[in-house]
Amino acid sequence: MEEVALRAEVSLATVDRVLHGRSGVRASTVQRVMRAASDLGYAAPAQTQAAIATRPLRLSFLIPEGSNRFLRMLGDLIGYSHEHWEPFNVRCQAEYIESFDPAALARQLLRHGRKSDGIAFMALEHPVVREAVAELADRGVPTITLISDLSNSRRAAYVGLDNRAAGRTAAYLIARFMGPAARSGGAKVAMIAGSLSYRAHEEREAGFLHLFDEQYPGVRVVGLREGHDDAQKNYRQARALFEQHPDLSGIYNIGGGAEGIGRAIHEARLAAKPVFIGHGLTPDTRALLIDGTMDAVITQNPQGAVMNCVRIFANLRDGREPNSGVEQVRSQVVFRENLP
Repeated sequence: MEEVALRAEVSLATVDRVLHGRSGVRASTVQRVMRAASDLGYAAPAQTQAAIATRPLRLSFLIPEGSNRFLRMLGDLIGYSHEHWEPFNVRCQAEYIESFDPAALARQLLRHGRKSDGIAFMALEHPVVREAVAELADRGVPTITLISDLSNSRRAAYVGLDNRAAGRTAAYLIARFMGPAARSGGAKVAMIAGSLSYRAHEEREAGFLHLFDEQYPGVRVVGLREGHDDAQKNYRQARALFEQHPDLSGIYNIGGGAEGIGRAIHEARLAAKPVFIGHGLTPDTRALLIDGTMDAVITQNPQGAVMNCVRIFANLRDGREPNSGVEQVRSQVVFRENLP
C-alpha cells in the first residue's frame, strides 16, 4: 500500500479506501490509484478497468452569465449533448457564474472543485484565479482554460483560438474591405472589447494593433472601449464613437454583444457605413451578416471546443498526454456568402 500511495501520489488512507471499494474518493483519484496498483502487480488489469468504467468523470464547465450569445450556445450545447460524452464515460454540466469578477470566479472554481473531477472555464487574468487553479492542482483536480487562457498557471491545457492571430485577421479583413483608404492615410478604426481582464481580448487587441502598425501605418486606431459583452453597453459605446468620429471607417468587436453595435450603426446615419468585424457566429451575428451590417465574423466550432475539453480530461484520467488525439481549434471566417 505504501508503494501504491507513493506511485499514485496520494495518502495511505486514500489507497485503503480505493482498494477496499469505499466511497468518498474522487473518480480521477480512484483511477490513478488503480493504475498504480496494477502497474505494481497489486491489482489485475481487469479490476483496474472495472474501477475506471464504473465511475464516470464529473466535469464542470463554468460559463460567464450575461448576454453573450456564443457563450449561451456553448452552455446549451453542454446541457443537451450527453450522448456525445458517453463513449468517454464522463458527465458534463454547465454552470453559469458571475462575469468579469476574478474573486467570484476563484470562489466558484474552489467550490466546484469539491464535487468535480475536472473543471473547464473561461479564465480572467488575475492572481486570485491563478491561486485557485494552483490549489485545485494540489488537490488533483485538473483545469482547462476555455476560449481565454491564464498565463503562468498550473492549468492542464488551453482550448481555444490563437487570439493574437484572430486580432491580426480582424485587422487584415478591415483593411482589405476599406480598400485604397487603408493605404492612403487618415482612415480611422476603433475597437470595442468585452473586458481586457480576459487574456483573449487583450491578445486580440495586441494582434489588431500590430498588424495595422506593421502593414497599414496610415490607419489611425482611435481608441478601445469596453462593453462587457453587453448589447446595450456596446450600443452606447458605439454611439459615442460615432459622435466623436463620424468618419470612422472600421470597427472591431473583440467580444460579444454585436447586435448593440449593429443598432448604433443603423441609427447613426453615417455618410458611409464602417466596416464591421466581430466574433462568434450566433443568431444575432448571422442576422447582421445577412442584412449587410456586419462584413465578417471570426468564429470557432463550439461543439469541437467542448469535445476537445472532454478528450483532454479523458486523456488525463487514462494517463495519456493531455493533447493526444485532440485537434487544434481552428478559426473560420464567415461572410454572408458562405454562411453555414
